[in-house]
Amino acid sequence: MSSKIKKVTEEARETGNPELDLVDMKIESLEQIPNLLRMTNLTRLSLSHNRISLIPPSLADLENLEILNLFNNHIEELPTSLSSLPKLRILNLGMNKLSTLPRGFGAFPVLEVLDLTYNNLTENSLPGNFFMIESLRALFLGDNDLEYLPPDVKLLKNLQILVLRENDLLEIPKEVGSLNRLRELHIQGNRLTVLPPEIGNLELTGSKCVLRMDDNPWVVPIADQLELGVSHVIEYIRSDTYRILYSRHIAAGAQPAPPKADKSRKVSRLTFEK
Repeated sequence: MSSKIKKVTEEARETGNPELDLVDMKIESLEQIPNLLRMTNLTRLSLSHNRISLIPPSLADLENLEILNLFNNHIEELPTSLSSLPKLRILNLGMNKLSTLPRGFGAFPVLEVLDLTYNNLTENSLPGNFFMIESLRALFLGDNDLEYLPPDVKLLKNLQILVLRENDLLEIPKEVGSLNRLRELHIQGNRLTVLPPEIGNLELTGSKCVLRMDDNPWVVPIADQLELGVSHVIEYIRSDTYRILYSRHIAAGAQPAPPKADKSRKVSRLTFEK
């Protein structure tokens, strides 16, 4: 056990500090953190930039946790119990080795921010109740291997930020257009050629709104409008002209976009609190 880990942990216990910061300490197992699971007063646990590969089910005993940061570790799977944390609001699992999520993962009662950036997730990795986290405000799924996004995304009624950049998405489901609180949509770096007209229902052109959609093989009319700016794209896809084009495109059975060129991945500035 590192003397530094022991010192930081003991200080937190002795002072009753509800926040424990163990970032970049070469931790490989939670067993290296003395009496961690007895620190039930913890509200914030930061373990980013370590070498942790296994999260024990007993971590759910920290029932007062509100923020859990596991960014940049070696985690390949998660315990089902994680979603039973009753007060967890922010969960950062970005830059790990997740290719699947446990059954029942969507059972978090009050989760607001979920960061799964830089993993190996596909649409088949997402459990059936994944989109039932009604409290979710921000969902980061960038830099994964998604080709499709399930229509159940419409259940995330409180979602304000949706990040899907740098996947292999071939289409965006029309149900995204029903997320009327959405103010940021990041879909750049995929294989998208068209957008469903329902995206035009969203307010994504205001001063506090963000729509990123570059680096996709868009059909020529969208590509032309994008050169003028995203507000022109939104205006265009709201038009009757585009609805006709979109209907014909779908009826013709659009050919899949070519595979993306392999790109080196860069750490996203969008991921929540590293």
